[in-house]
Amino acid sequence: MHPDHRAPQSSPANRPVGRTIDPASAERRVGRHRAPEPPRRGAARSVPGRIAVATGVTCCLGLIGVAGVGEAAPPTVEVREALADRVAVEQRASRDFTRAAPPAVVPASPVPVATPSPTPARKQPPRKVVRPKHPRPVAGLDQRQMDNAKAIVDVGRDMRLPRRAMVVAVATAMQESDLYNLASDVLPESFGQPHQGSGSDHDSVGLFQQRPSSGWGTVAELMRPAYAARAFYAALADVPGWADMSVTGAAQAVQISAFPDAYAKHEKRATTVVAALS
Repeated sequence: MHPDHRAPQSSPANRPVGRTIDPASAERRVGRHRAPEPPRRGAARSVPGRIAVATGVTCCLGLIGVAGVGEAAPPTVEVREALADRVAVEQRASRDFTRAAPPAVVPASPVPVATPSPTPARKQPPRKVVRPKHPRPVAGLDQRQMDNAKAIVDVGRDMRLPRRAMVVAVATAMQESDLYNLASDVLPESFGQPHQGSGSDHDSVGLFQQRPSSGWGTVAELMRPAYAARAFYAALADVPGWADMSVTGAAQAVQISAFPDAYAKHEKRATTVVAALS
């Protein structure tokens, strides 16, 4: 064939179908030692393939979770025993109201307590002088006489009279009754009252031998030492200038005694008694 003439090309229908053999590939397959083929990238190794696999795994896990919720695995032996103990405890608690006391909580460290500041002491009011009910006898008196003298002095103090009036009253009682609360032999009712002896000078009674018939008071009143002393002080206060008189003169102005000078001898002892009681 002439070089200028091209060989007639066969049509694709008449072209034999064959595989083109890569010389390198043929060389790898030929020979005693076969070269390893390069790894092929499957669907799981590509990016789209990885996404598909991950999606499938997630769905499977979700189905497993849903199935686990619907049907739990049977509990183990230890779980069954714990549940049985718990049911027994709850049944006992529902039947019995007895509860054990909770353990005492011990603080880790003591809480400091604030020390209150000392409050200033309040000034106490002066105490009222409390005199003994039965003062110690003085001036040769016994306890009954001293108690009667105290009743006379206490009334004078309550009436806020000067000490001079108390001396006059005690000296008068020393002369009239020797400081004893006397009943009257002519007044049987006087013996029904507390008394320390009796006298026979008409209807005179009490420490000052005051007569009920003269208007000093009733028998029961005059035989109470406090009432008799108050009646004497009221009469003494009505005597004009009594404070400037002698003890005898002041006493006689009240008592109008048949022996006016008899009171003077008791002034010293009366002064000692009043001083001990006031």
